[in-house]
Amino acid sequence: MHIYPDAKAVARALRPDEPIILNRPHAARRAARFFADRFPGKVLYAVKANPAPDLIAVLWGAGVTHYDVASIAEVRLVRAALPDATLCFMHPIKTPSAIREAYFQHGVKTFSLDSVEELEKIVDACRDPETGEPASDLRLCVRLRVSSEYSELSLASKFGCDLTEAPLLLQQTRQHCDWLGICFHVGSQAMSPFAFVQALDRTRAAIAEASVVIDMIDVGGGFPSIYPGMEPPPLEDYFAIIHQHFYALPIAYNAELWCEPGRALCAEYSSMIVKVEKRRGNELYINDGAYGALYDAAHVAWRFPVEALEDDLRDAKEDFAFYGPTCDDADYMAGPFALPGDIQAGDFIEIGMLGAYGAAMKTGFNGFGDARVVVVEDEPMLSLFNGTRVREASNNVVSLR
Repeated sequence: MHIYPDAKAVARALRPDEPIILNRPHAARRAARFFADRFPGKVLYAVKANPAPDLIAVLWGAGVTHYDVASIAEVRLVRAALPDATLCFMHPIKTPSAIREAYFQHGVKTFSLDSVEELEKIVDACRDPETGEPASDLRLCVRLRVSSEYSELSLASKFGCDLTEAPLLLQQTRQHCDWLGICFHVGSQAMSPFAFVQALDRTRAAIAEASVVIDMIDVGGGFPSIYPGMEPPPLEDYFAIIHQHFYALPIAYNAELWCEPGRALCAEYSSMIVKVEKRRGNELYINDGAYGALYDAAHVAWRFPVEALEDDLRDAKEDFAFYGPTCDDADYMAGPFALPGDIQAGDFIEIGMLGAYGAAMKTGFNGFGDARVVVVEDEPMLSLFNGTRVREASNNVVSLR
């Protein structure tokens, strides 16, 4: 694969009529090393954020050995790419056939659940097919419902057992596993470390009521990246406050601490070049949109950094909205996206921070969706990891002493 120095070089060389995905392996490698070196526990990559095999290989090479897989397709994908990786099936609702295949064919031992029905399903699916004996090596994680109030995207309604239900479910699950954990998810793009304080306080209450031995606490994802209008505190603040509250929990002396970053590991990995097909006032018609890599820009009004790639644009920046290429009126991204006021049809734009959920969500709706992939060597448009964002640690971290 040809490697280009930056987005402008790609636009000049290819003048593409279709979108171009720009991957930066060095950015993903740097983010992975940051987590592997500084998070005070085990790091699992949440594969759903971006399941690209090339990215998964980069993360493995940077020290990420555990992977949060949420479907049997993800299990197969990661196992094929990384035969020695540890896979954890962390979707709380799975089909019996998916559990059976994951356990018997792919060596998956860790499963999450949030109900008695799912517990029974896992136990039955993993029985010895000849003797009917239950598996003796299951590692089960009870998912607790926690607040998403500090996060940009809530994940509080679909999964997780209530605090009133958790003690009994923990007791029942303990009877069927060799190793018991509690997991939760504070929501995507948590903008304050206190999101984890609340969740860990709820975890403490569940453990105290259940009076069972807990071998692992998984604080899930939610670790933020940087976007226009969203500048989170330093990630070290999150790690420190999680570490402090973890050690205050009533858990086994050798209990493990896990996390499941997705966005934080891969957001800086990719950007995209789009072409302006038409301008109508301050609306730009571009060749990717709501049914492509810009799903979040359309459906949750996510703002991504943008940069015009033409050298002859001189006007001051103005706020623009985007229309995508399909015939659907919903293929609209309000932004605002700040670009030179003299931008016009035929010009190219780089849209940054699309490594998380961007390229992974492209569809073929309406016949659009093709995108060539190239590698570039420059820095992401925004970064938490490249040393350019220098700021004092926030005052969010408090001591328990």
